[in-house]
Amino acid sequence: MIGRSRIRGIAAILFLIGCAGGTIELAQPRGQVGTPLIHVDSNLVTVPVSVTDSSGRPVRDLRLGDFQLLEDGNPEALTSLSEPGQTPIELALILDLSDSIRPRFELEREAASRFLVRVLRPEDRFTIFSIGARPGLIQQRTSNIQDGLRSLALVPASGGSTAFYDTIVQAARSMASVRMPGSRRVAVVLSDGEDNNSESWHLAGALEEVQRADCIFYSINPAGPSIRLNSVSVEGQEGMSRLAGQTGGVAFVPERTDELDPIFDRIAVELRAQYLLEYYSNQGRGGAFRHISVNIPSRPGLRIHARLGYYTSQE
Repeated sequence: MIGRSRIRGIAAILFLIGCAGGTIELAQPRGQVGTPLIHVDSNLVTVPVSVTDSSGRPVRDLRLGDFQLLEDGNPEALTSLSEPGQTPIELALILDLSDSIRPRFELEREAASRFLVRVLRPEDRFTIFSIGARPGLIQQRTSNIQDGLRSLALVPASGGSTAFYDTIVQAARSMASVRMPGSRRVAVVLSDGEDNNSESWHLAGALEEVQRADCIFYSINPAGPSIRLNSVSVEGQEGMSRLAGQTGGVAFVPERTDELDPIFDRIAVELRAQYLLEYYSNQGRGGAFRHISVNIPSRPGLRIHARLGYYTSQE
């Protein structure tokens, strides 16, 4: 018979492993043939959640018990909730340099520069990518806003064809390669979403890569109402809307170029008021997609932005 003190010791080990996430096998003690192995498998899932009232104002007074989360239709026990906007941000700012954006490029660049100043804090990191004939890197990962502003000031509108989805995947993979526990990965894209030069990726694959990176996707289409004039523009916007809707972001289509700053402000406010939910899933690994939904049963009038699912670890 195993003594009580030993049972408590094993329980403590299992608890610590569960909190860290991972797999453990406890081998049988010497001399005890046939004692089964104890196998524990636990996956920590983080879900950034933005909550606004009916007027679009952020709601900052929610507590852990206010949220309900379902994974594949089953309720999950939430373990922690960060204070709104307090977790670090890993940001990918992605600018379209193609011909279709050229007339509005200066306004985009200025608005993007102001956005960096407003939203980023010392603990945040950002990388700036360009969409052109090939994916481009404007600014390597940094926390120095002045470096980012200088890099943006030197970027010309290049013209030519557009590898939109190849660039989105490059940015998503770049963020996924960075290990910052408890951080939020965010992509903010200024583009019309039109793609005529991607060699490796299209919408479905790009969406999977963005989801695997646990990235929230925001897009701003500076083409405005003109997107309705042709099917290529409509398809580009629909692709960005799907990327945003599946990951908890928003796809904006400003009516006028002077709406760029208010849209950037809205994204900044949303990020500053964003909660980070965490729970341990027991659904296993293998790279499968798990559907999730977040609700606040006690306050049904609130609007919730959260990703619609995630991919489990492939290991």
